Amino acid sequence: MKQLLEFFPILLFFIAFKFYDIYVATAVVMMATIIQVAFMWFRYRKVETMQWVTLGLVVVMGGATLYFQDDLFIKWKFSIIEWLFGSVFLGSQFIGKKPFIERMMSDNMTLPDVIWKRLNLAWASFFMGVGFLNVYVMYNYETDDWVYFKTFIAPALMLAFIVLQMVYLYKYIPDPNETTETTEPKE
Repeated sequence: MKQLLEFFPILLFFIAFKFYDIYVATAVVMMATIIQVAFMWFRYRKVETMQWVTLGLVVVMGGATLYFQDDLFIKWKFSIIEWLFGSVFLGSQFIGKKPFIERMMSDNMTLPDVIWKRLNLAWASFFMGVGFLNVYVMYNYETDDWVYFKTFIAPALMLAFIVLQMVYLYKYIPDPNETTETTEPKE
């Protein structure tokens, strides 16, 4: 349910853009993000830090887009969020006892420390790369193309990255038929 809520503002943004323009779509994504965060608070009594950051950026960059009638502000928001995610993952390599990805996933799987670090760096690189790709698209393509990139291509890239991550991690998933727990890779 929470994952579906993440796409709610993006989907509404795309629909509003297709029927109106980037400025209506920006106002819609601002309202949808406010509703999303409010729903998370009332339903779960908890809102993740990055959701608050995203809300803040949507309101500030969306507000600037509407006030100045310049769509570059809302386009930059996507790169800034991706770079913040990447920075959190990268920073966790050096701050704290565990990389961020290990903190998120260690309840579901056991991996050697070196694999957690590699996985964490891969996520940091992915987010940084998508942020730079967004900058390339926003400066070299039309707004229609950028909206398509943000709505469909970027999520498809994430899905492909997750699949590649699962393939990489498969050899570390314990065989349920084995009685001893091991983190050695499968042959």
